[in-house]
Amino acid sequence: MLTMILDNNIENIKIYDKSNIDRIFIDLEINGKQKRQGHLDTVISTHSLDDIKKIKPILKNSKLLVRINPIYANSANEISISIENGANIIMLPMFKTVHEVQLFIDYVDKKAKTCLLLETCESLARIDDILEIEGIDEIHIGLNDLHLALGLDFMFELMGDGLLEYLASKIKAKNIPFGIGGVARMDEGMLQGNIIIKEHTRLGSSMVILSRTFKKGLDTNKSIIKEEIEKLQLCEMEAKKLSTKELDRNKQLLKKLAKDIAIIIRDKK
Repeated sequence: MLTMILDNNIENIKIYDKSNIDRIFIDLEINGKQKRQGHLDTVISTHSLDDIKKIKPILKNSKLLVRINPIYANSANEISISIENGANIIMLPMFKTVHEVQLFIDYVDKKAKTCLLLETCESLARIDDILEIEGIDEIHIGLNDLHLALGLDFMFELMGDGLLEYLASKIKAKNIPFGIGGVARMDEGMLQGNIIIKEHTRLGSSMVILSRTFKKGLDTNKSIIKEEIEKLQLCEMEAKKLSTKELDRNKQLLKKLAKDIAIIIRDKK
């Protein structure tokens, strides 16, 4: 499973690069994000185009993924500079129409890999037409903004119902690699990471974003990241050995826990 971590701290990135993290995630997205997520405990980054140029030369193993802003007047220039500065993969967030996706594919022009971040109700409703567009290398299903758009209380409610199964089946039918949301450490989080990774395996997901918890303790223990990545990889290996029944039982556990957590969150509002 490909792992991604969001950071622009040079010293941290040197450690990630040596710790089998597949992608360093630079986040340029700012347009509209404060309005959508300003009330939540989520990261609204202050990354820049210059960060790409600084980080690319130090990477020996990891690839560089850049999330741009949603399509706007300066998108072509933003994409062009991101690629010139060293981006290997360009991610498009918050798209709603086939036209926006086609513009994105045209702007990248095969000079980097393209990754769609599917996180709006409109893209969900138009998924069949979007999947007909040529040049989509990857799709990542963004649980955070998608659960907000759908009016849900907890992002992993999406994993507990049939919606991700519906999306996964359509994406797999087009032979496009895909990932889903983020994950905490394997034994941490409101919903433990090992339960989530098993559901990734059942759905056929091959990418995940590492949450902030993976950085915890990094200032005093430089090997903590590598240790946690090894736990994730071991969990995935074990998940692939599970039977269909065992993976189904894990799905039901995830569904129950997500529902319980959603109730707790709702009661606190």
